[in-house]
Amino acid sequence: MINTPLDTYWQELDCGFPRVAEVFPDCMNAALAVLSPEGVTAYIAQARFLGKMGRGAEPILIFLEEWPEVSRHAGEDALPFVMEFIRKMSKSPNSKAITPFLQSLPATARRLHTQALLRDYLVIAHDLMERTTGSVHGIHQTFPSPGLPEMFKHIPELLAHLSLGGLKNWVDYGVLYYNDNPDRQVEYFSLQSADSRAVLQRERHGVLLVDNERKLSLYLRGMWQDEDMLIPYSVAFEEQTKPVPYYDKLGIRMPDVYDDASGITGLDRYRALLAHMAGHRRWTTTIIADNMSPFQRMAVECLEDCRVEYLAMQEYPGLRRLFMALHPIPTEDACDHTKESGVRHRLAMLSRAILDVNHPYKNTQLIEFKDKFFSLMKQGDGSTQEIAELAISFVARTRLQSDNLPTTYFTDTVVEYRDDNRQMWQFIEEGDEEEAFDEQRKIEPGEELKGLPPRHYPEWDYNNQSYRPDWVSVYEGLHPKGNPADIDRLLEKHAGLAKQLKKMLDLLKPQDKVRIRYQEEGSELDLDVALRSLIDYKSGSSPDVRINMSHRNDGRSIAVMVLLDLSASLNEKAAGSDQTILELSQEAVSLLGWAVEKLGDPFAIAGFHSNTRHDVRYMHIKGYSEDWNDEVKGRLAGMKASYSTRMGAAMRHAAHYPEQQTADKKLMLILTDGEPADIDSKDGRILIEDAGRAVQELDQKGIYAYCINLDPKADEYVKDIFGKQYTIIDKVTELPMKLPQLFISLTK
Repeated sequence: MINTPLDTYWQELDCGFPRVAEVFPDCMNAALAVLSPEGVTAYIAQARFLGKMGRGAEPILIFLEEWPEVSRHAGEDALPFVMEFIRKMSKSPNSKAITPFLQSLPATARRLHTQALLRDYLVIAHDLMERTTGSVHGIHQTFPSPGLPEMFKHIPELLAHLSLGGLKNWVDYGVLYYNDNPDRQVEYFSLQSADSRAVLQRERHGVLLVDNERKLSLYLRGMWQDEDMLIPYSVAFEEQTKPVPYYDKLGIRMPDVYDDASGITGLDRYRALLAHMAGHRRWTTTIIADNMSPFQRMAVECLEDCRVEYLAMQEYPGLRRLFMALHPIPTEDACDHTKESGVRHRLAMLSRAILDVNHPYKNTQLIEFKDKFFSLMKQGDGSTQEIAELAISFVARTRLQSDNLPTTYFTDTVVEYRDDNRQMWQFIEEGDEEEAFDEQRKIEPGEELKGLPPRHYPEWDYNNQSYRPDWVSVYEGLHPKGNPADIDRLLEKHAGLAKQLKKMLDLLKPQDKVRIRYQEEGSELDLDVALRSLIDYKSGSSPDVRINMSHRNDGRSIAVMVLLDLSASLNEKAAGSDQTILELSQEAVSLLGWAVEKLGDPFAIAGFHSNTRHDVRYMHIKGYSEDWNDEVKGRLAGMKASYSTRMGAAMRHAAHYPEQQTADKKLMLILTDGEPADIDSKDGRILIEDAGRAVQELDQKGIYAYCINLDPKADEYVKDIFGKQYTIIDKVTELPMKLPQLFISLTK
């Protein structure tokens, strides 16, 4: 017998947990879609380590499910230092923190967005672990850090409000004041204490790039007809040399947070930075750097910055307010030329003089070169090469002996919204440290998307009144097919009911048809256009091929999603019938599908079941774009029921599809025979509360959720989930008749 590649990977994993075996093929397919061959090898090796670590199945399950998603954001090269941190936890008393760390990792990677920021985050976590493990005064035994797992559980909320610098300060405060009190430390790092929330508010300042990435991307695209990935970096870990914005072939690098400054909001500071860099990307051309001195290159960069800002302000005059507010105003005589190099100081004054017509400077050489700059720009916007010649001339004319002094004057010379200008230099003797900024990024083998990975969803924890991020893994696929003739037989069986429904449907059908002419493909021939085209053809002219027309019904705009609970309890016999609940559900949905098709409403059908939070299956039966045909009937005929009912995750996933519809009303019908439950949920209320929260989320998205419940005891819980939006059908045998009628009443 020949082993498949998945069998080979499973043998390499060498895992004995049955729960892992059930989801391994799907996890592996997701990994193969995003990881390189080397990344897959490392993925299997590290998963094997987690499986042998002695912490049960949870760490390896979470890692197998989540790492492909993490690698999308942080890169597969992040795996070694992530595993290094896990190994440090496993060798310390903190091994119980590994599971919450892995569970929070996807949300953390999405929030931090880059491998560099993820490294900085791990430095903070490692520092917390080192400083709080076994450190209570008077106790000599080694014990785990009380705050470490609590921080991992709440890290999505923390990173939603704090930059990494703010997180570091928040952690330092908790360690400083609660290191000797485990209970207070737990309260602090779980955000339960007033002190913790107060420090969080204190450190919560500025505008986070991750919260405004979409808005800024639209600004870049709409105002500058430019687009690229916005990549944040942290300014909290470079005390001596602060990073400077720049762009390269991978994207635009920007600070992760901007505070308000000089009366300009953090968001407008980002806009000023993007406008400046967009100007460079549009107007700056590369020039040779090898023959220029450092002073000359500094001057060229400064005047090229002035040039692109001048051109940007010609296009958008409102930028002047931002640039002038954020540009420093150096004092003319502040630099002591006997002790300090003043090149930066002179260039900053020249830059300010070009930007501000009311500048305070009297230096004749500075004013002369300012006038030369404007003269050059008025002759035709100048060019990077012409600006370089002007800059070199400025350096030569203003050069002082003190320019060679080791101490440089920096006060009010840094223009923070400007990038580092690496993009404008070309080196003839290119070294290992340089890269072509305009070189297109290459897609590495294995990097292209090969398949749909699992989707991860939060789950509401009513005990803590917060979401567990990325808690549930939903695997999506087409439902296996059966025999479509079985559905046709079911419809024939209920032919009498179908006739009654048809009369009701005829009353609901929109009567006001609108003709849509000039269609290449349509339901009817448009005789007027066809005759005109024939005449054109006979006379030797090019005929219009749009000779058909179609019709659109006005007055009814409804999109329907039918979500079926396919848990194992559907295999039970319905009371008073020889049929199972599954068979009756199949009949009911077949009639409903037929009815909605007759009405012409767009509709979709899907089923779901779950086997713990790690394995929720969402199966498409009919999509909105599919017709009611044998393909769809075959999937409906193949319906099978198994496992449990994790309803909240299924509803959250199903919401993606009606969200994309343009209908005025969006209806989600959930057909179930029992309360939400799963084998890994000990608290009977938690999945009920989570499903109720999911219904609220649907409502916020404009999707009306309605439950048809077949459980006679549903009164005990269904109101807590759906409010008044439900119907209980005590006699399951009446389902084929009641379901279509209920739909008709809901959509009148």
